[in-house]
Amino acid sequence: MLLRQNKSNLDSNEIMLGAKATFPLIVGAIPFGILFGTLAAPSGLSVAATIAMSVFVFAGSAQFISLGLLAAGAPLEVIVATTFVVNLRHALYAANLVPHVRKLSQKWRIAIGFGLTDETFAAVTSRMVEGDIKDFRSLYLGSWLAMYGNWILCTIIGILLGELIPDMTQWGLDFAMVVTFIGMVAPHLIPRKNAHAQMISASACWIAVLVAAVVSVLAADMPNKLGLMAAALAGLTSGMLFVRFYKPAASSKSIAADNPDLKANNQGANNG
Repeated sequence: MLLRQNKSNLDSNEIMLGAKATFPLIVGAIPFGILFGTLAAPSGLSVAATIAMSVFVFAGSAQFISLGLLAAGAPLEVIVATTFVVNLRHALYAANLVPHVRKLSQKWRIAIGFGLTDETFAAVTSRMVEGDIKDFRSLYLGSWLAMYGNWILCTIIGILLGELIPDMTQWGLDFAMVVTFIGMVAPHLIPRKNAHAQMISASACWIAVLVAAVVSVLAADMPNKLGLMAAALAGLTSGMLFVRFYKPAASSKSIAADNPDLKANNQGANNG
């Protein structure tokens, strides 16, 4: 894959491609954003604070967790610690993007960091796997602006609908959040190619998902919803430890497949 970023101007085609790649995930995020707007007032946030949270925080999972903890009367330090642990996954996202942002200016890197969401990361990395990217900045900007505008707009819609339809929180829109995250995680559970690195990545994802699921059930009764923080931390840690320490025993066939010279020598010996 070749990244051509020498031009100072942004590529409008890449911006559109970034937005287009993000559109399927935006559809799933729409009820997610509306639900946040409807839940904010019952949780004690004013209209201004709710909109400001979507504008300046721009982190759906962290915002929802904050609402739940605020409603439960959790202290500030618990809210900060929980959202920090849940958002640790963004450190892994950022590490994956380092090769593409290393030569960008500090302003661009700050902007990319602010715009980093699960949906944008999924859309951009999918485009990187599929083919050549003319300008990473433009592709990322298109995805980011699409998600950012959608999130703010849906928050406002949720606030308005929450005032008009008080019982809207009983519609089960929170299930959209679950479906959206499943849609982003599921492709990573199946390696696209029979490659060693992708097999390890898929295995790590499975381990993280299973560990987080088990811990979330076992820690469901913890106060202040600390079980959520425990599950996120356990899943993240288990996946990282697997990638760090897993060293499979390579068979002679796999070694020969990766080493053409060794494979040729083996064939010569068999023919002899």
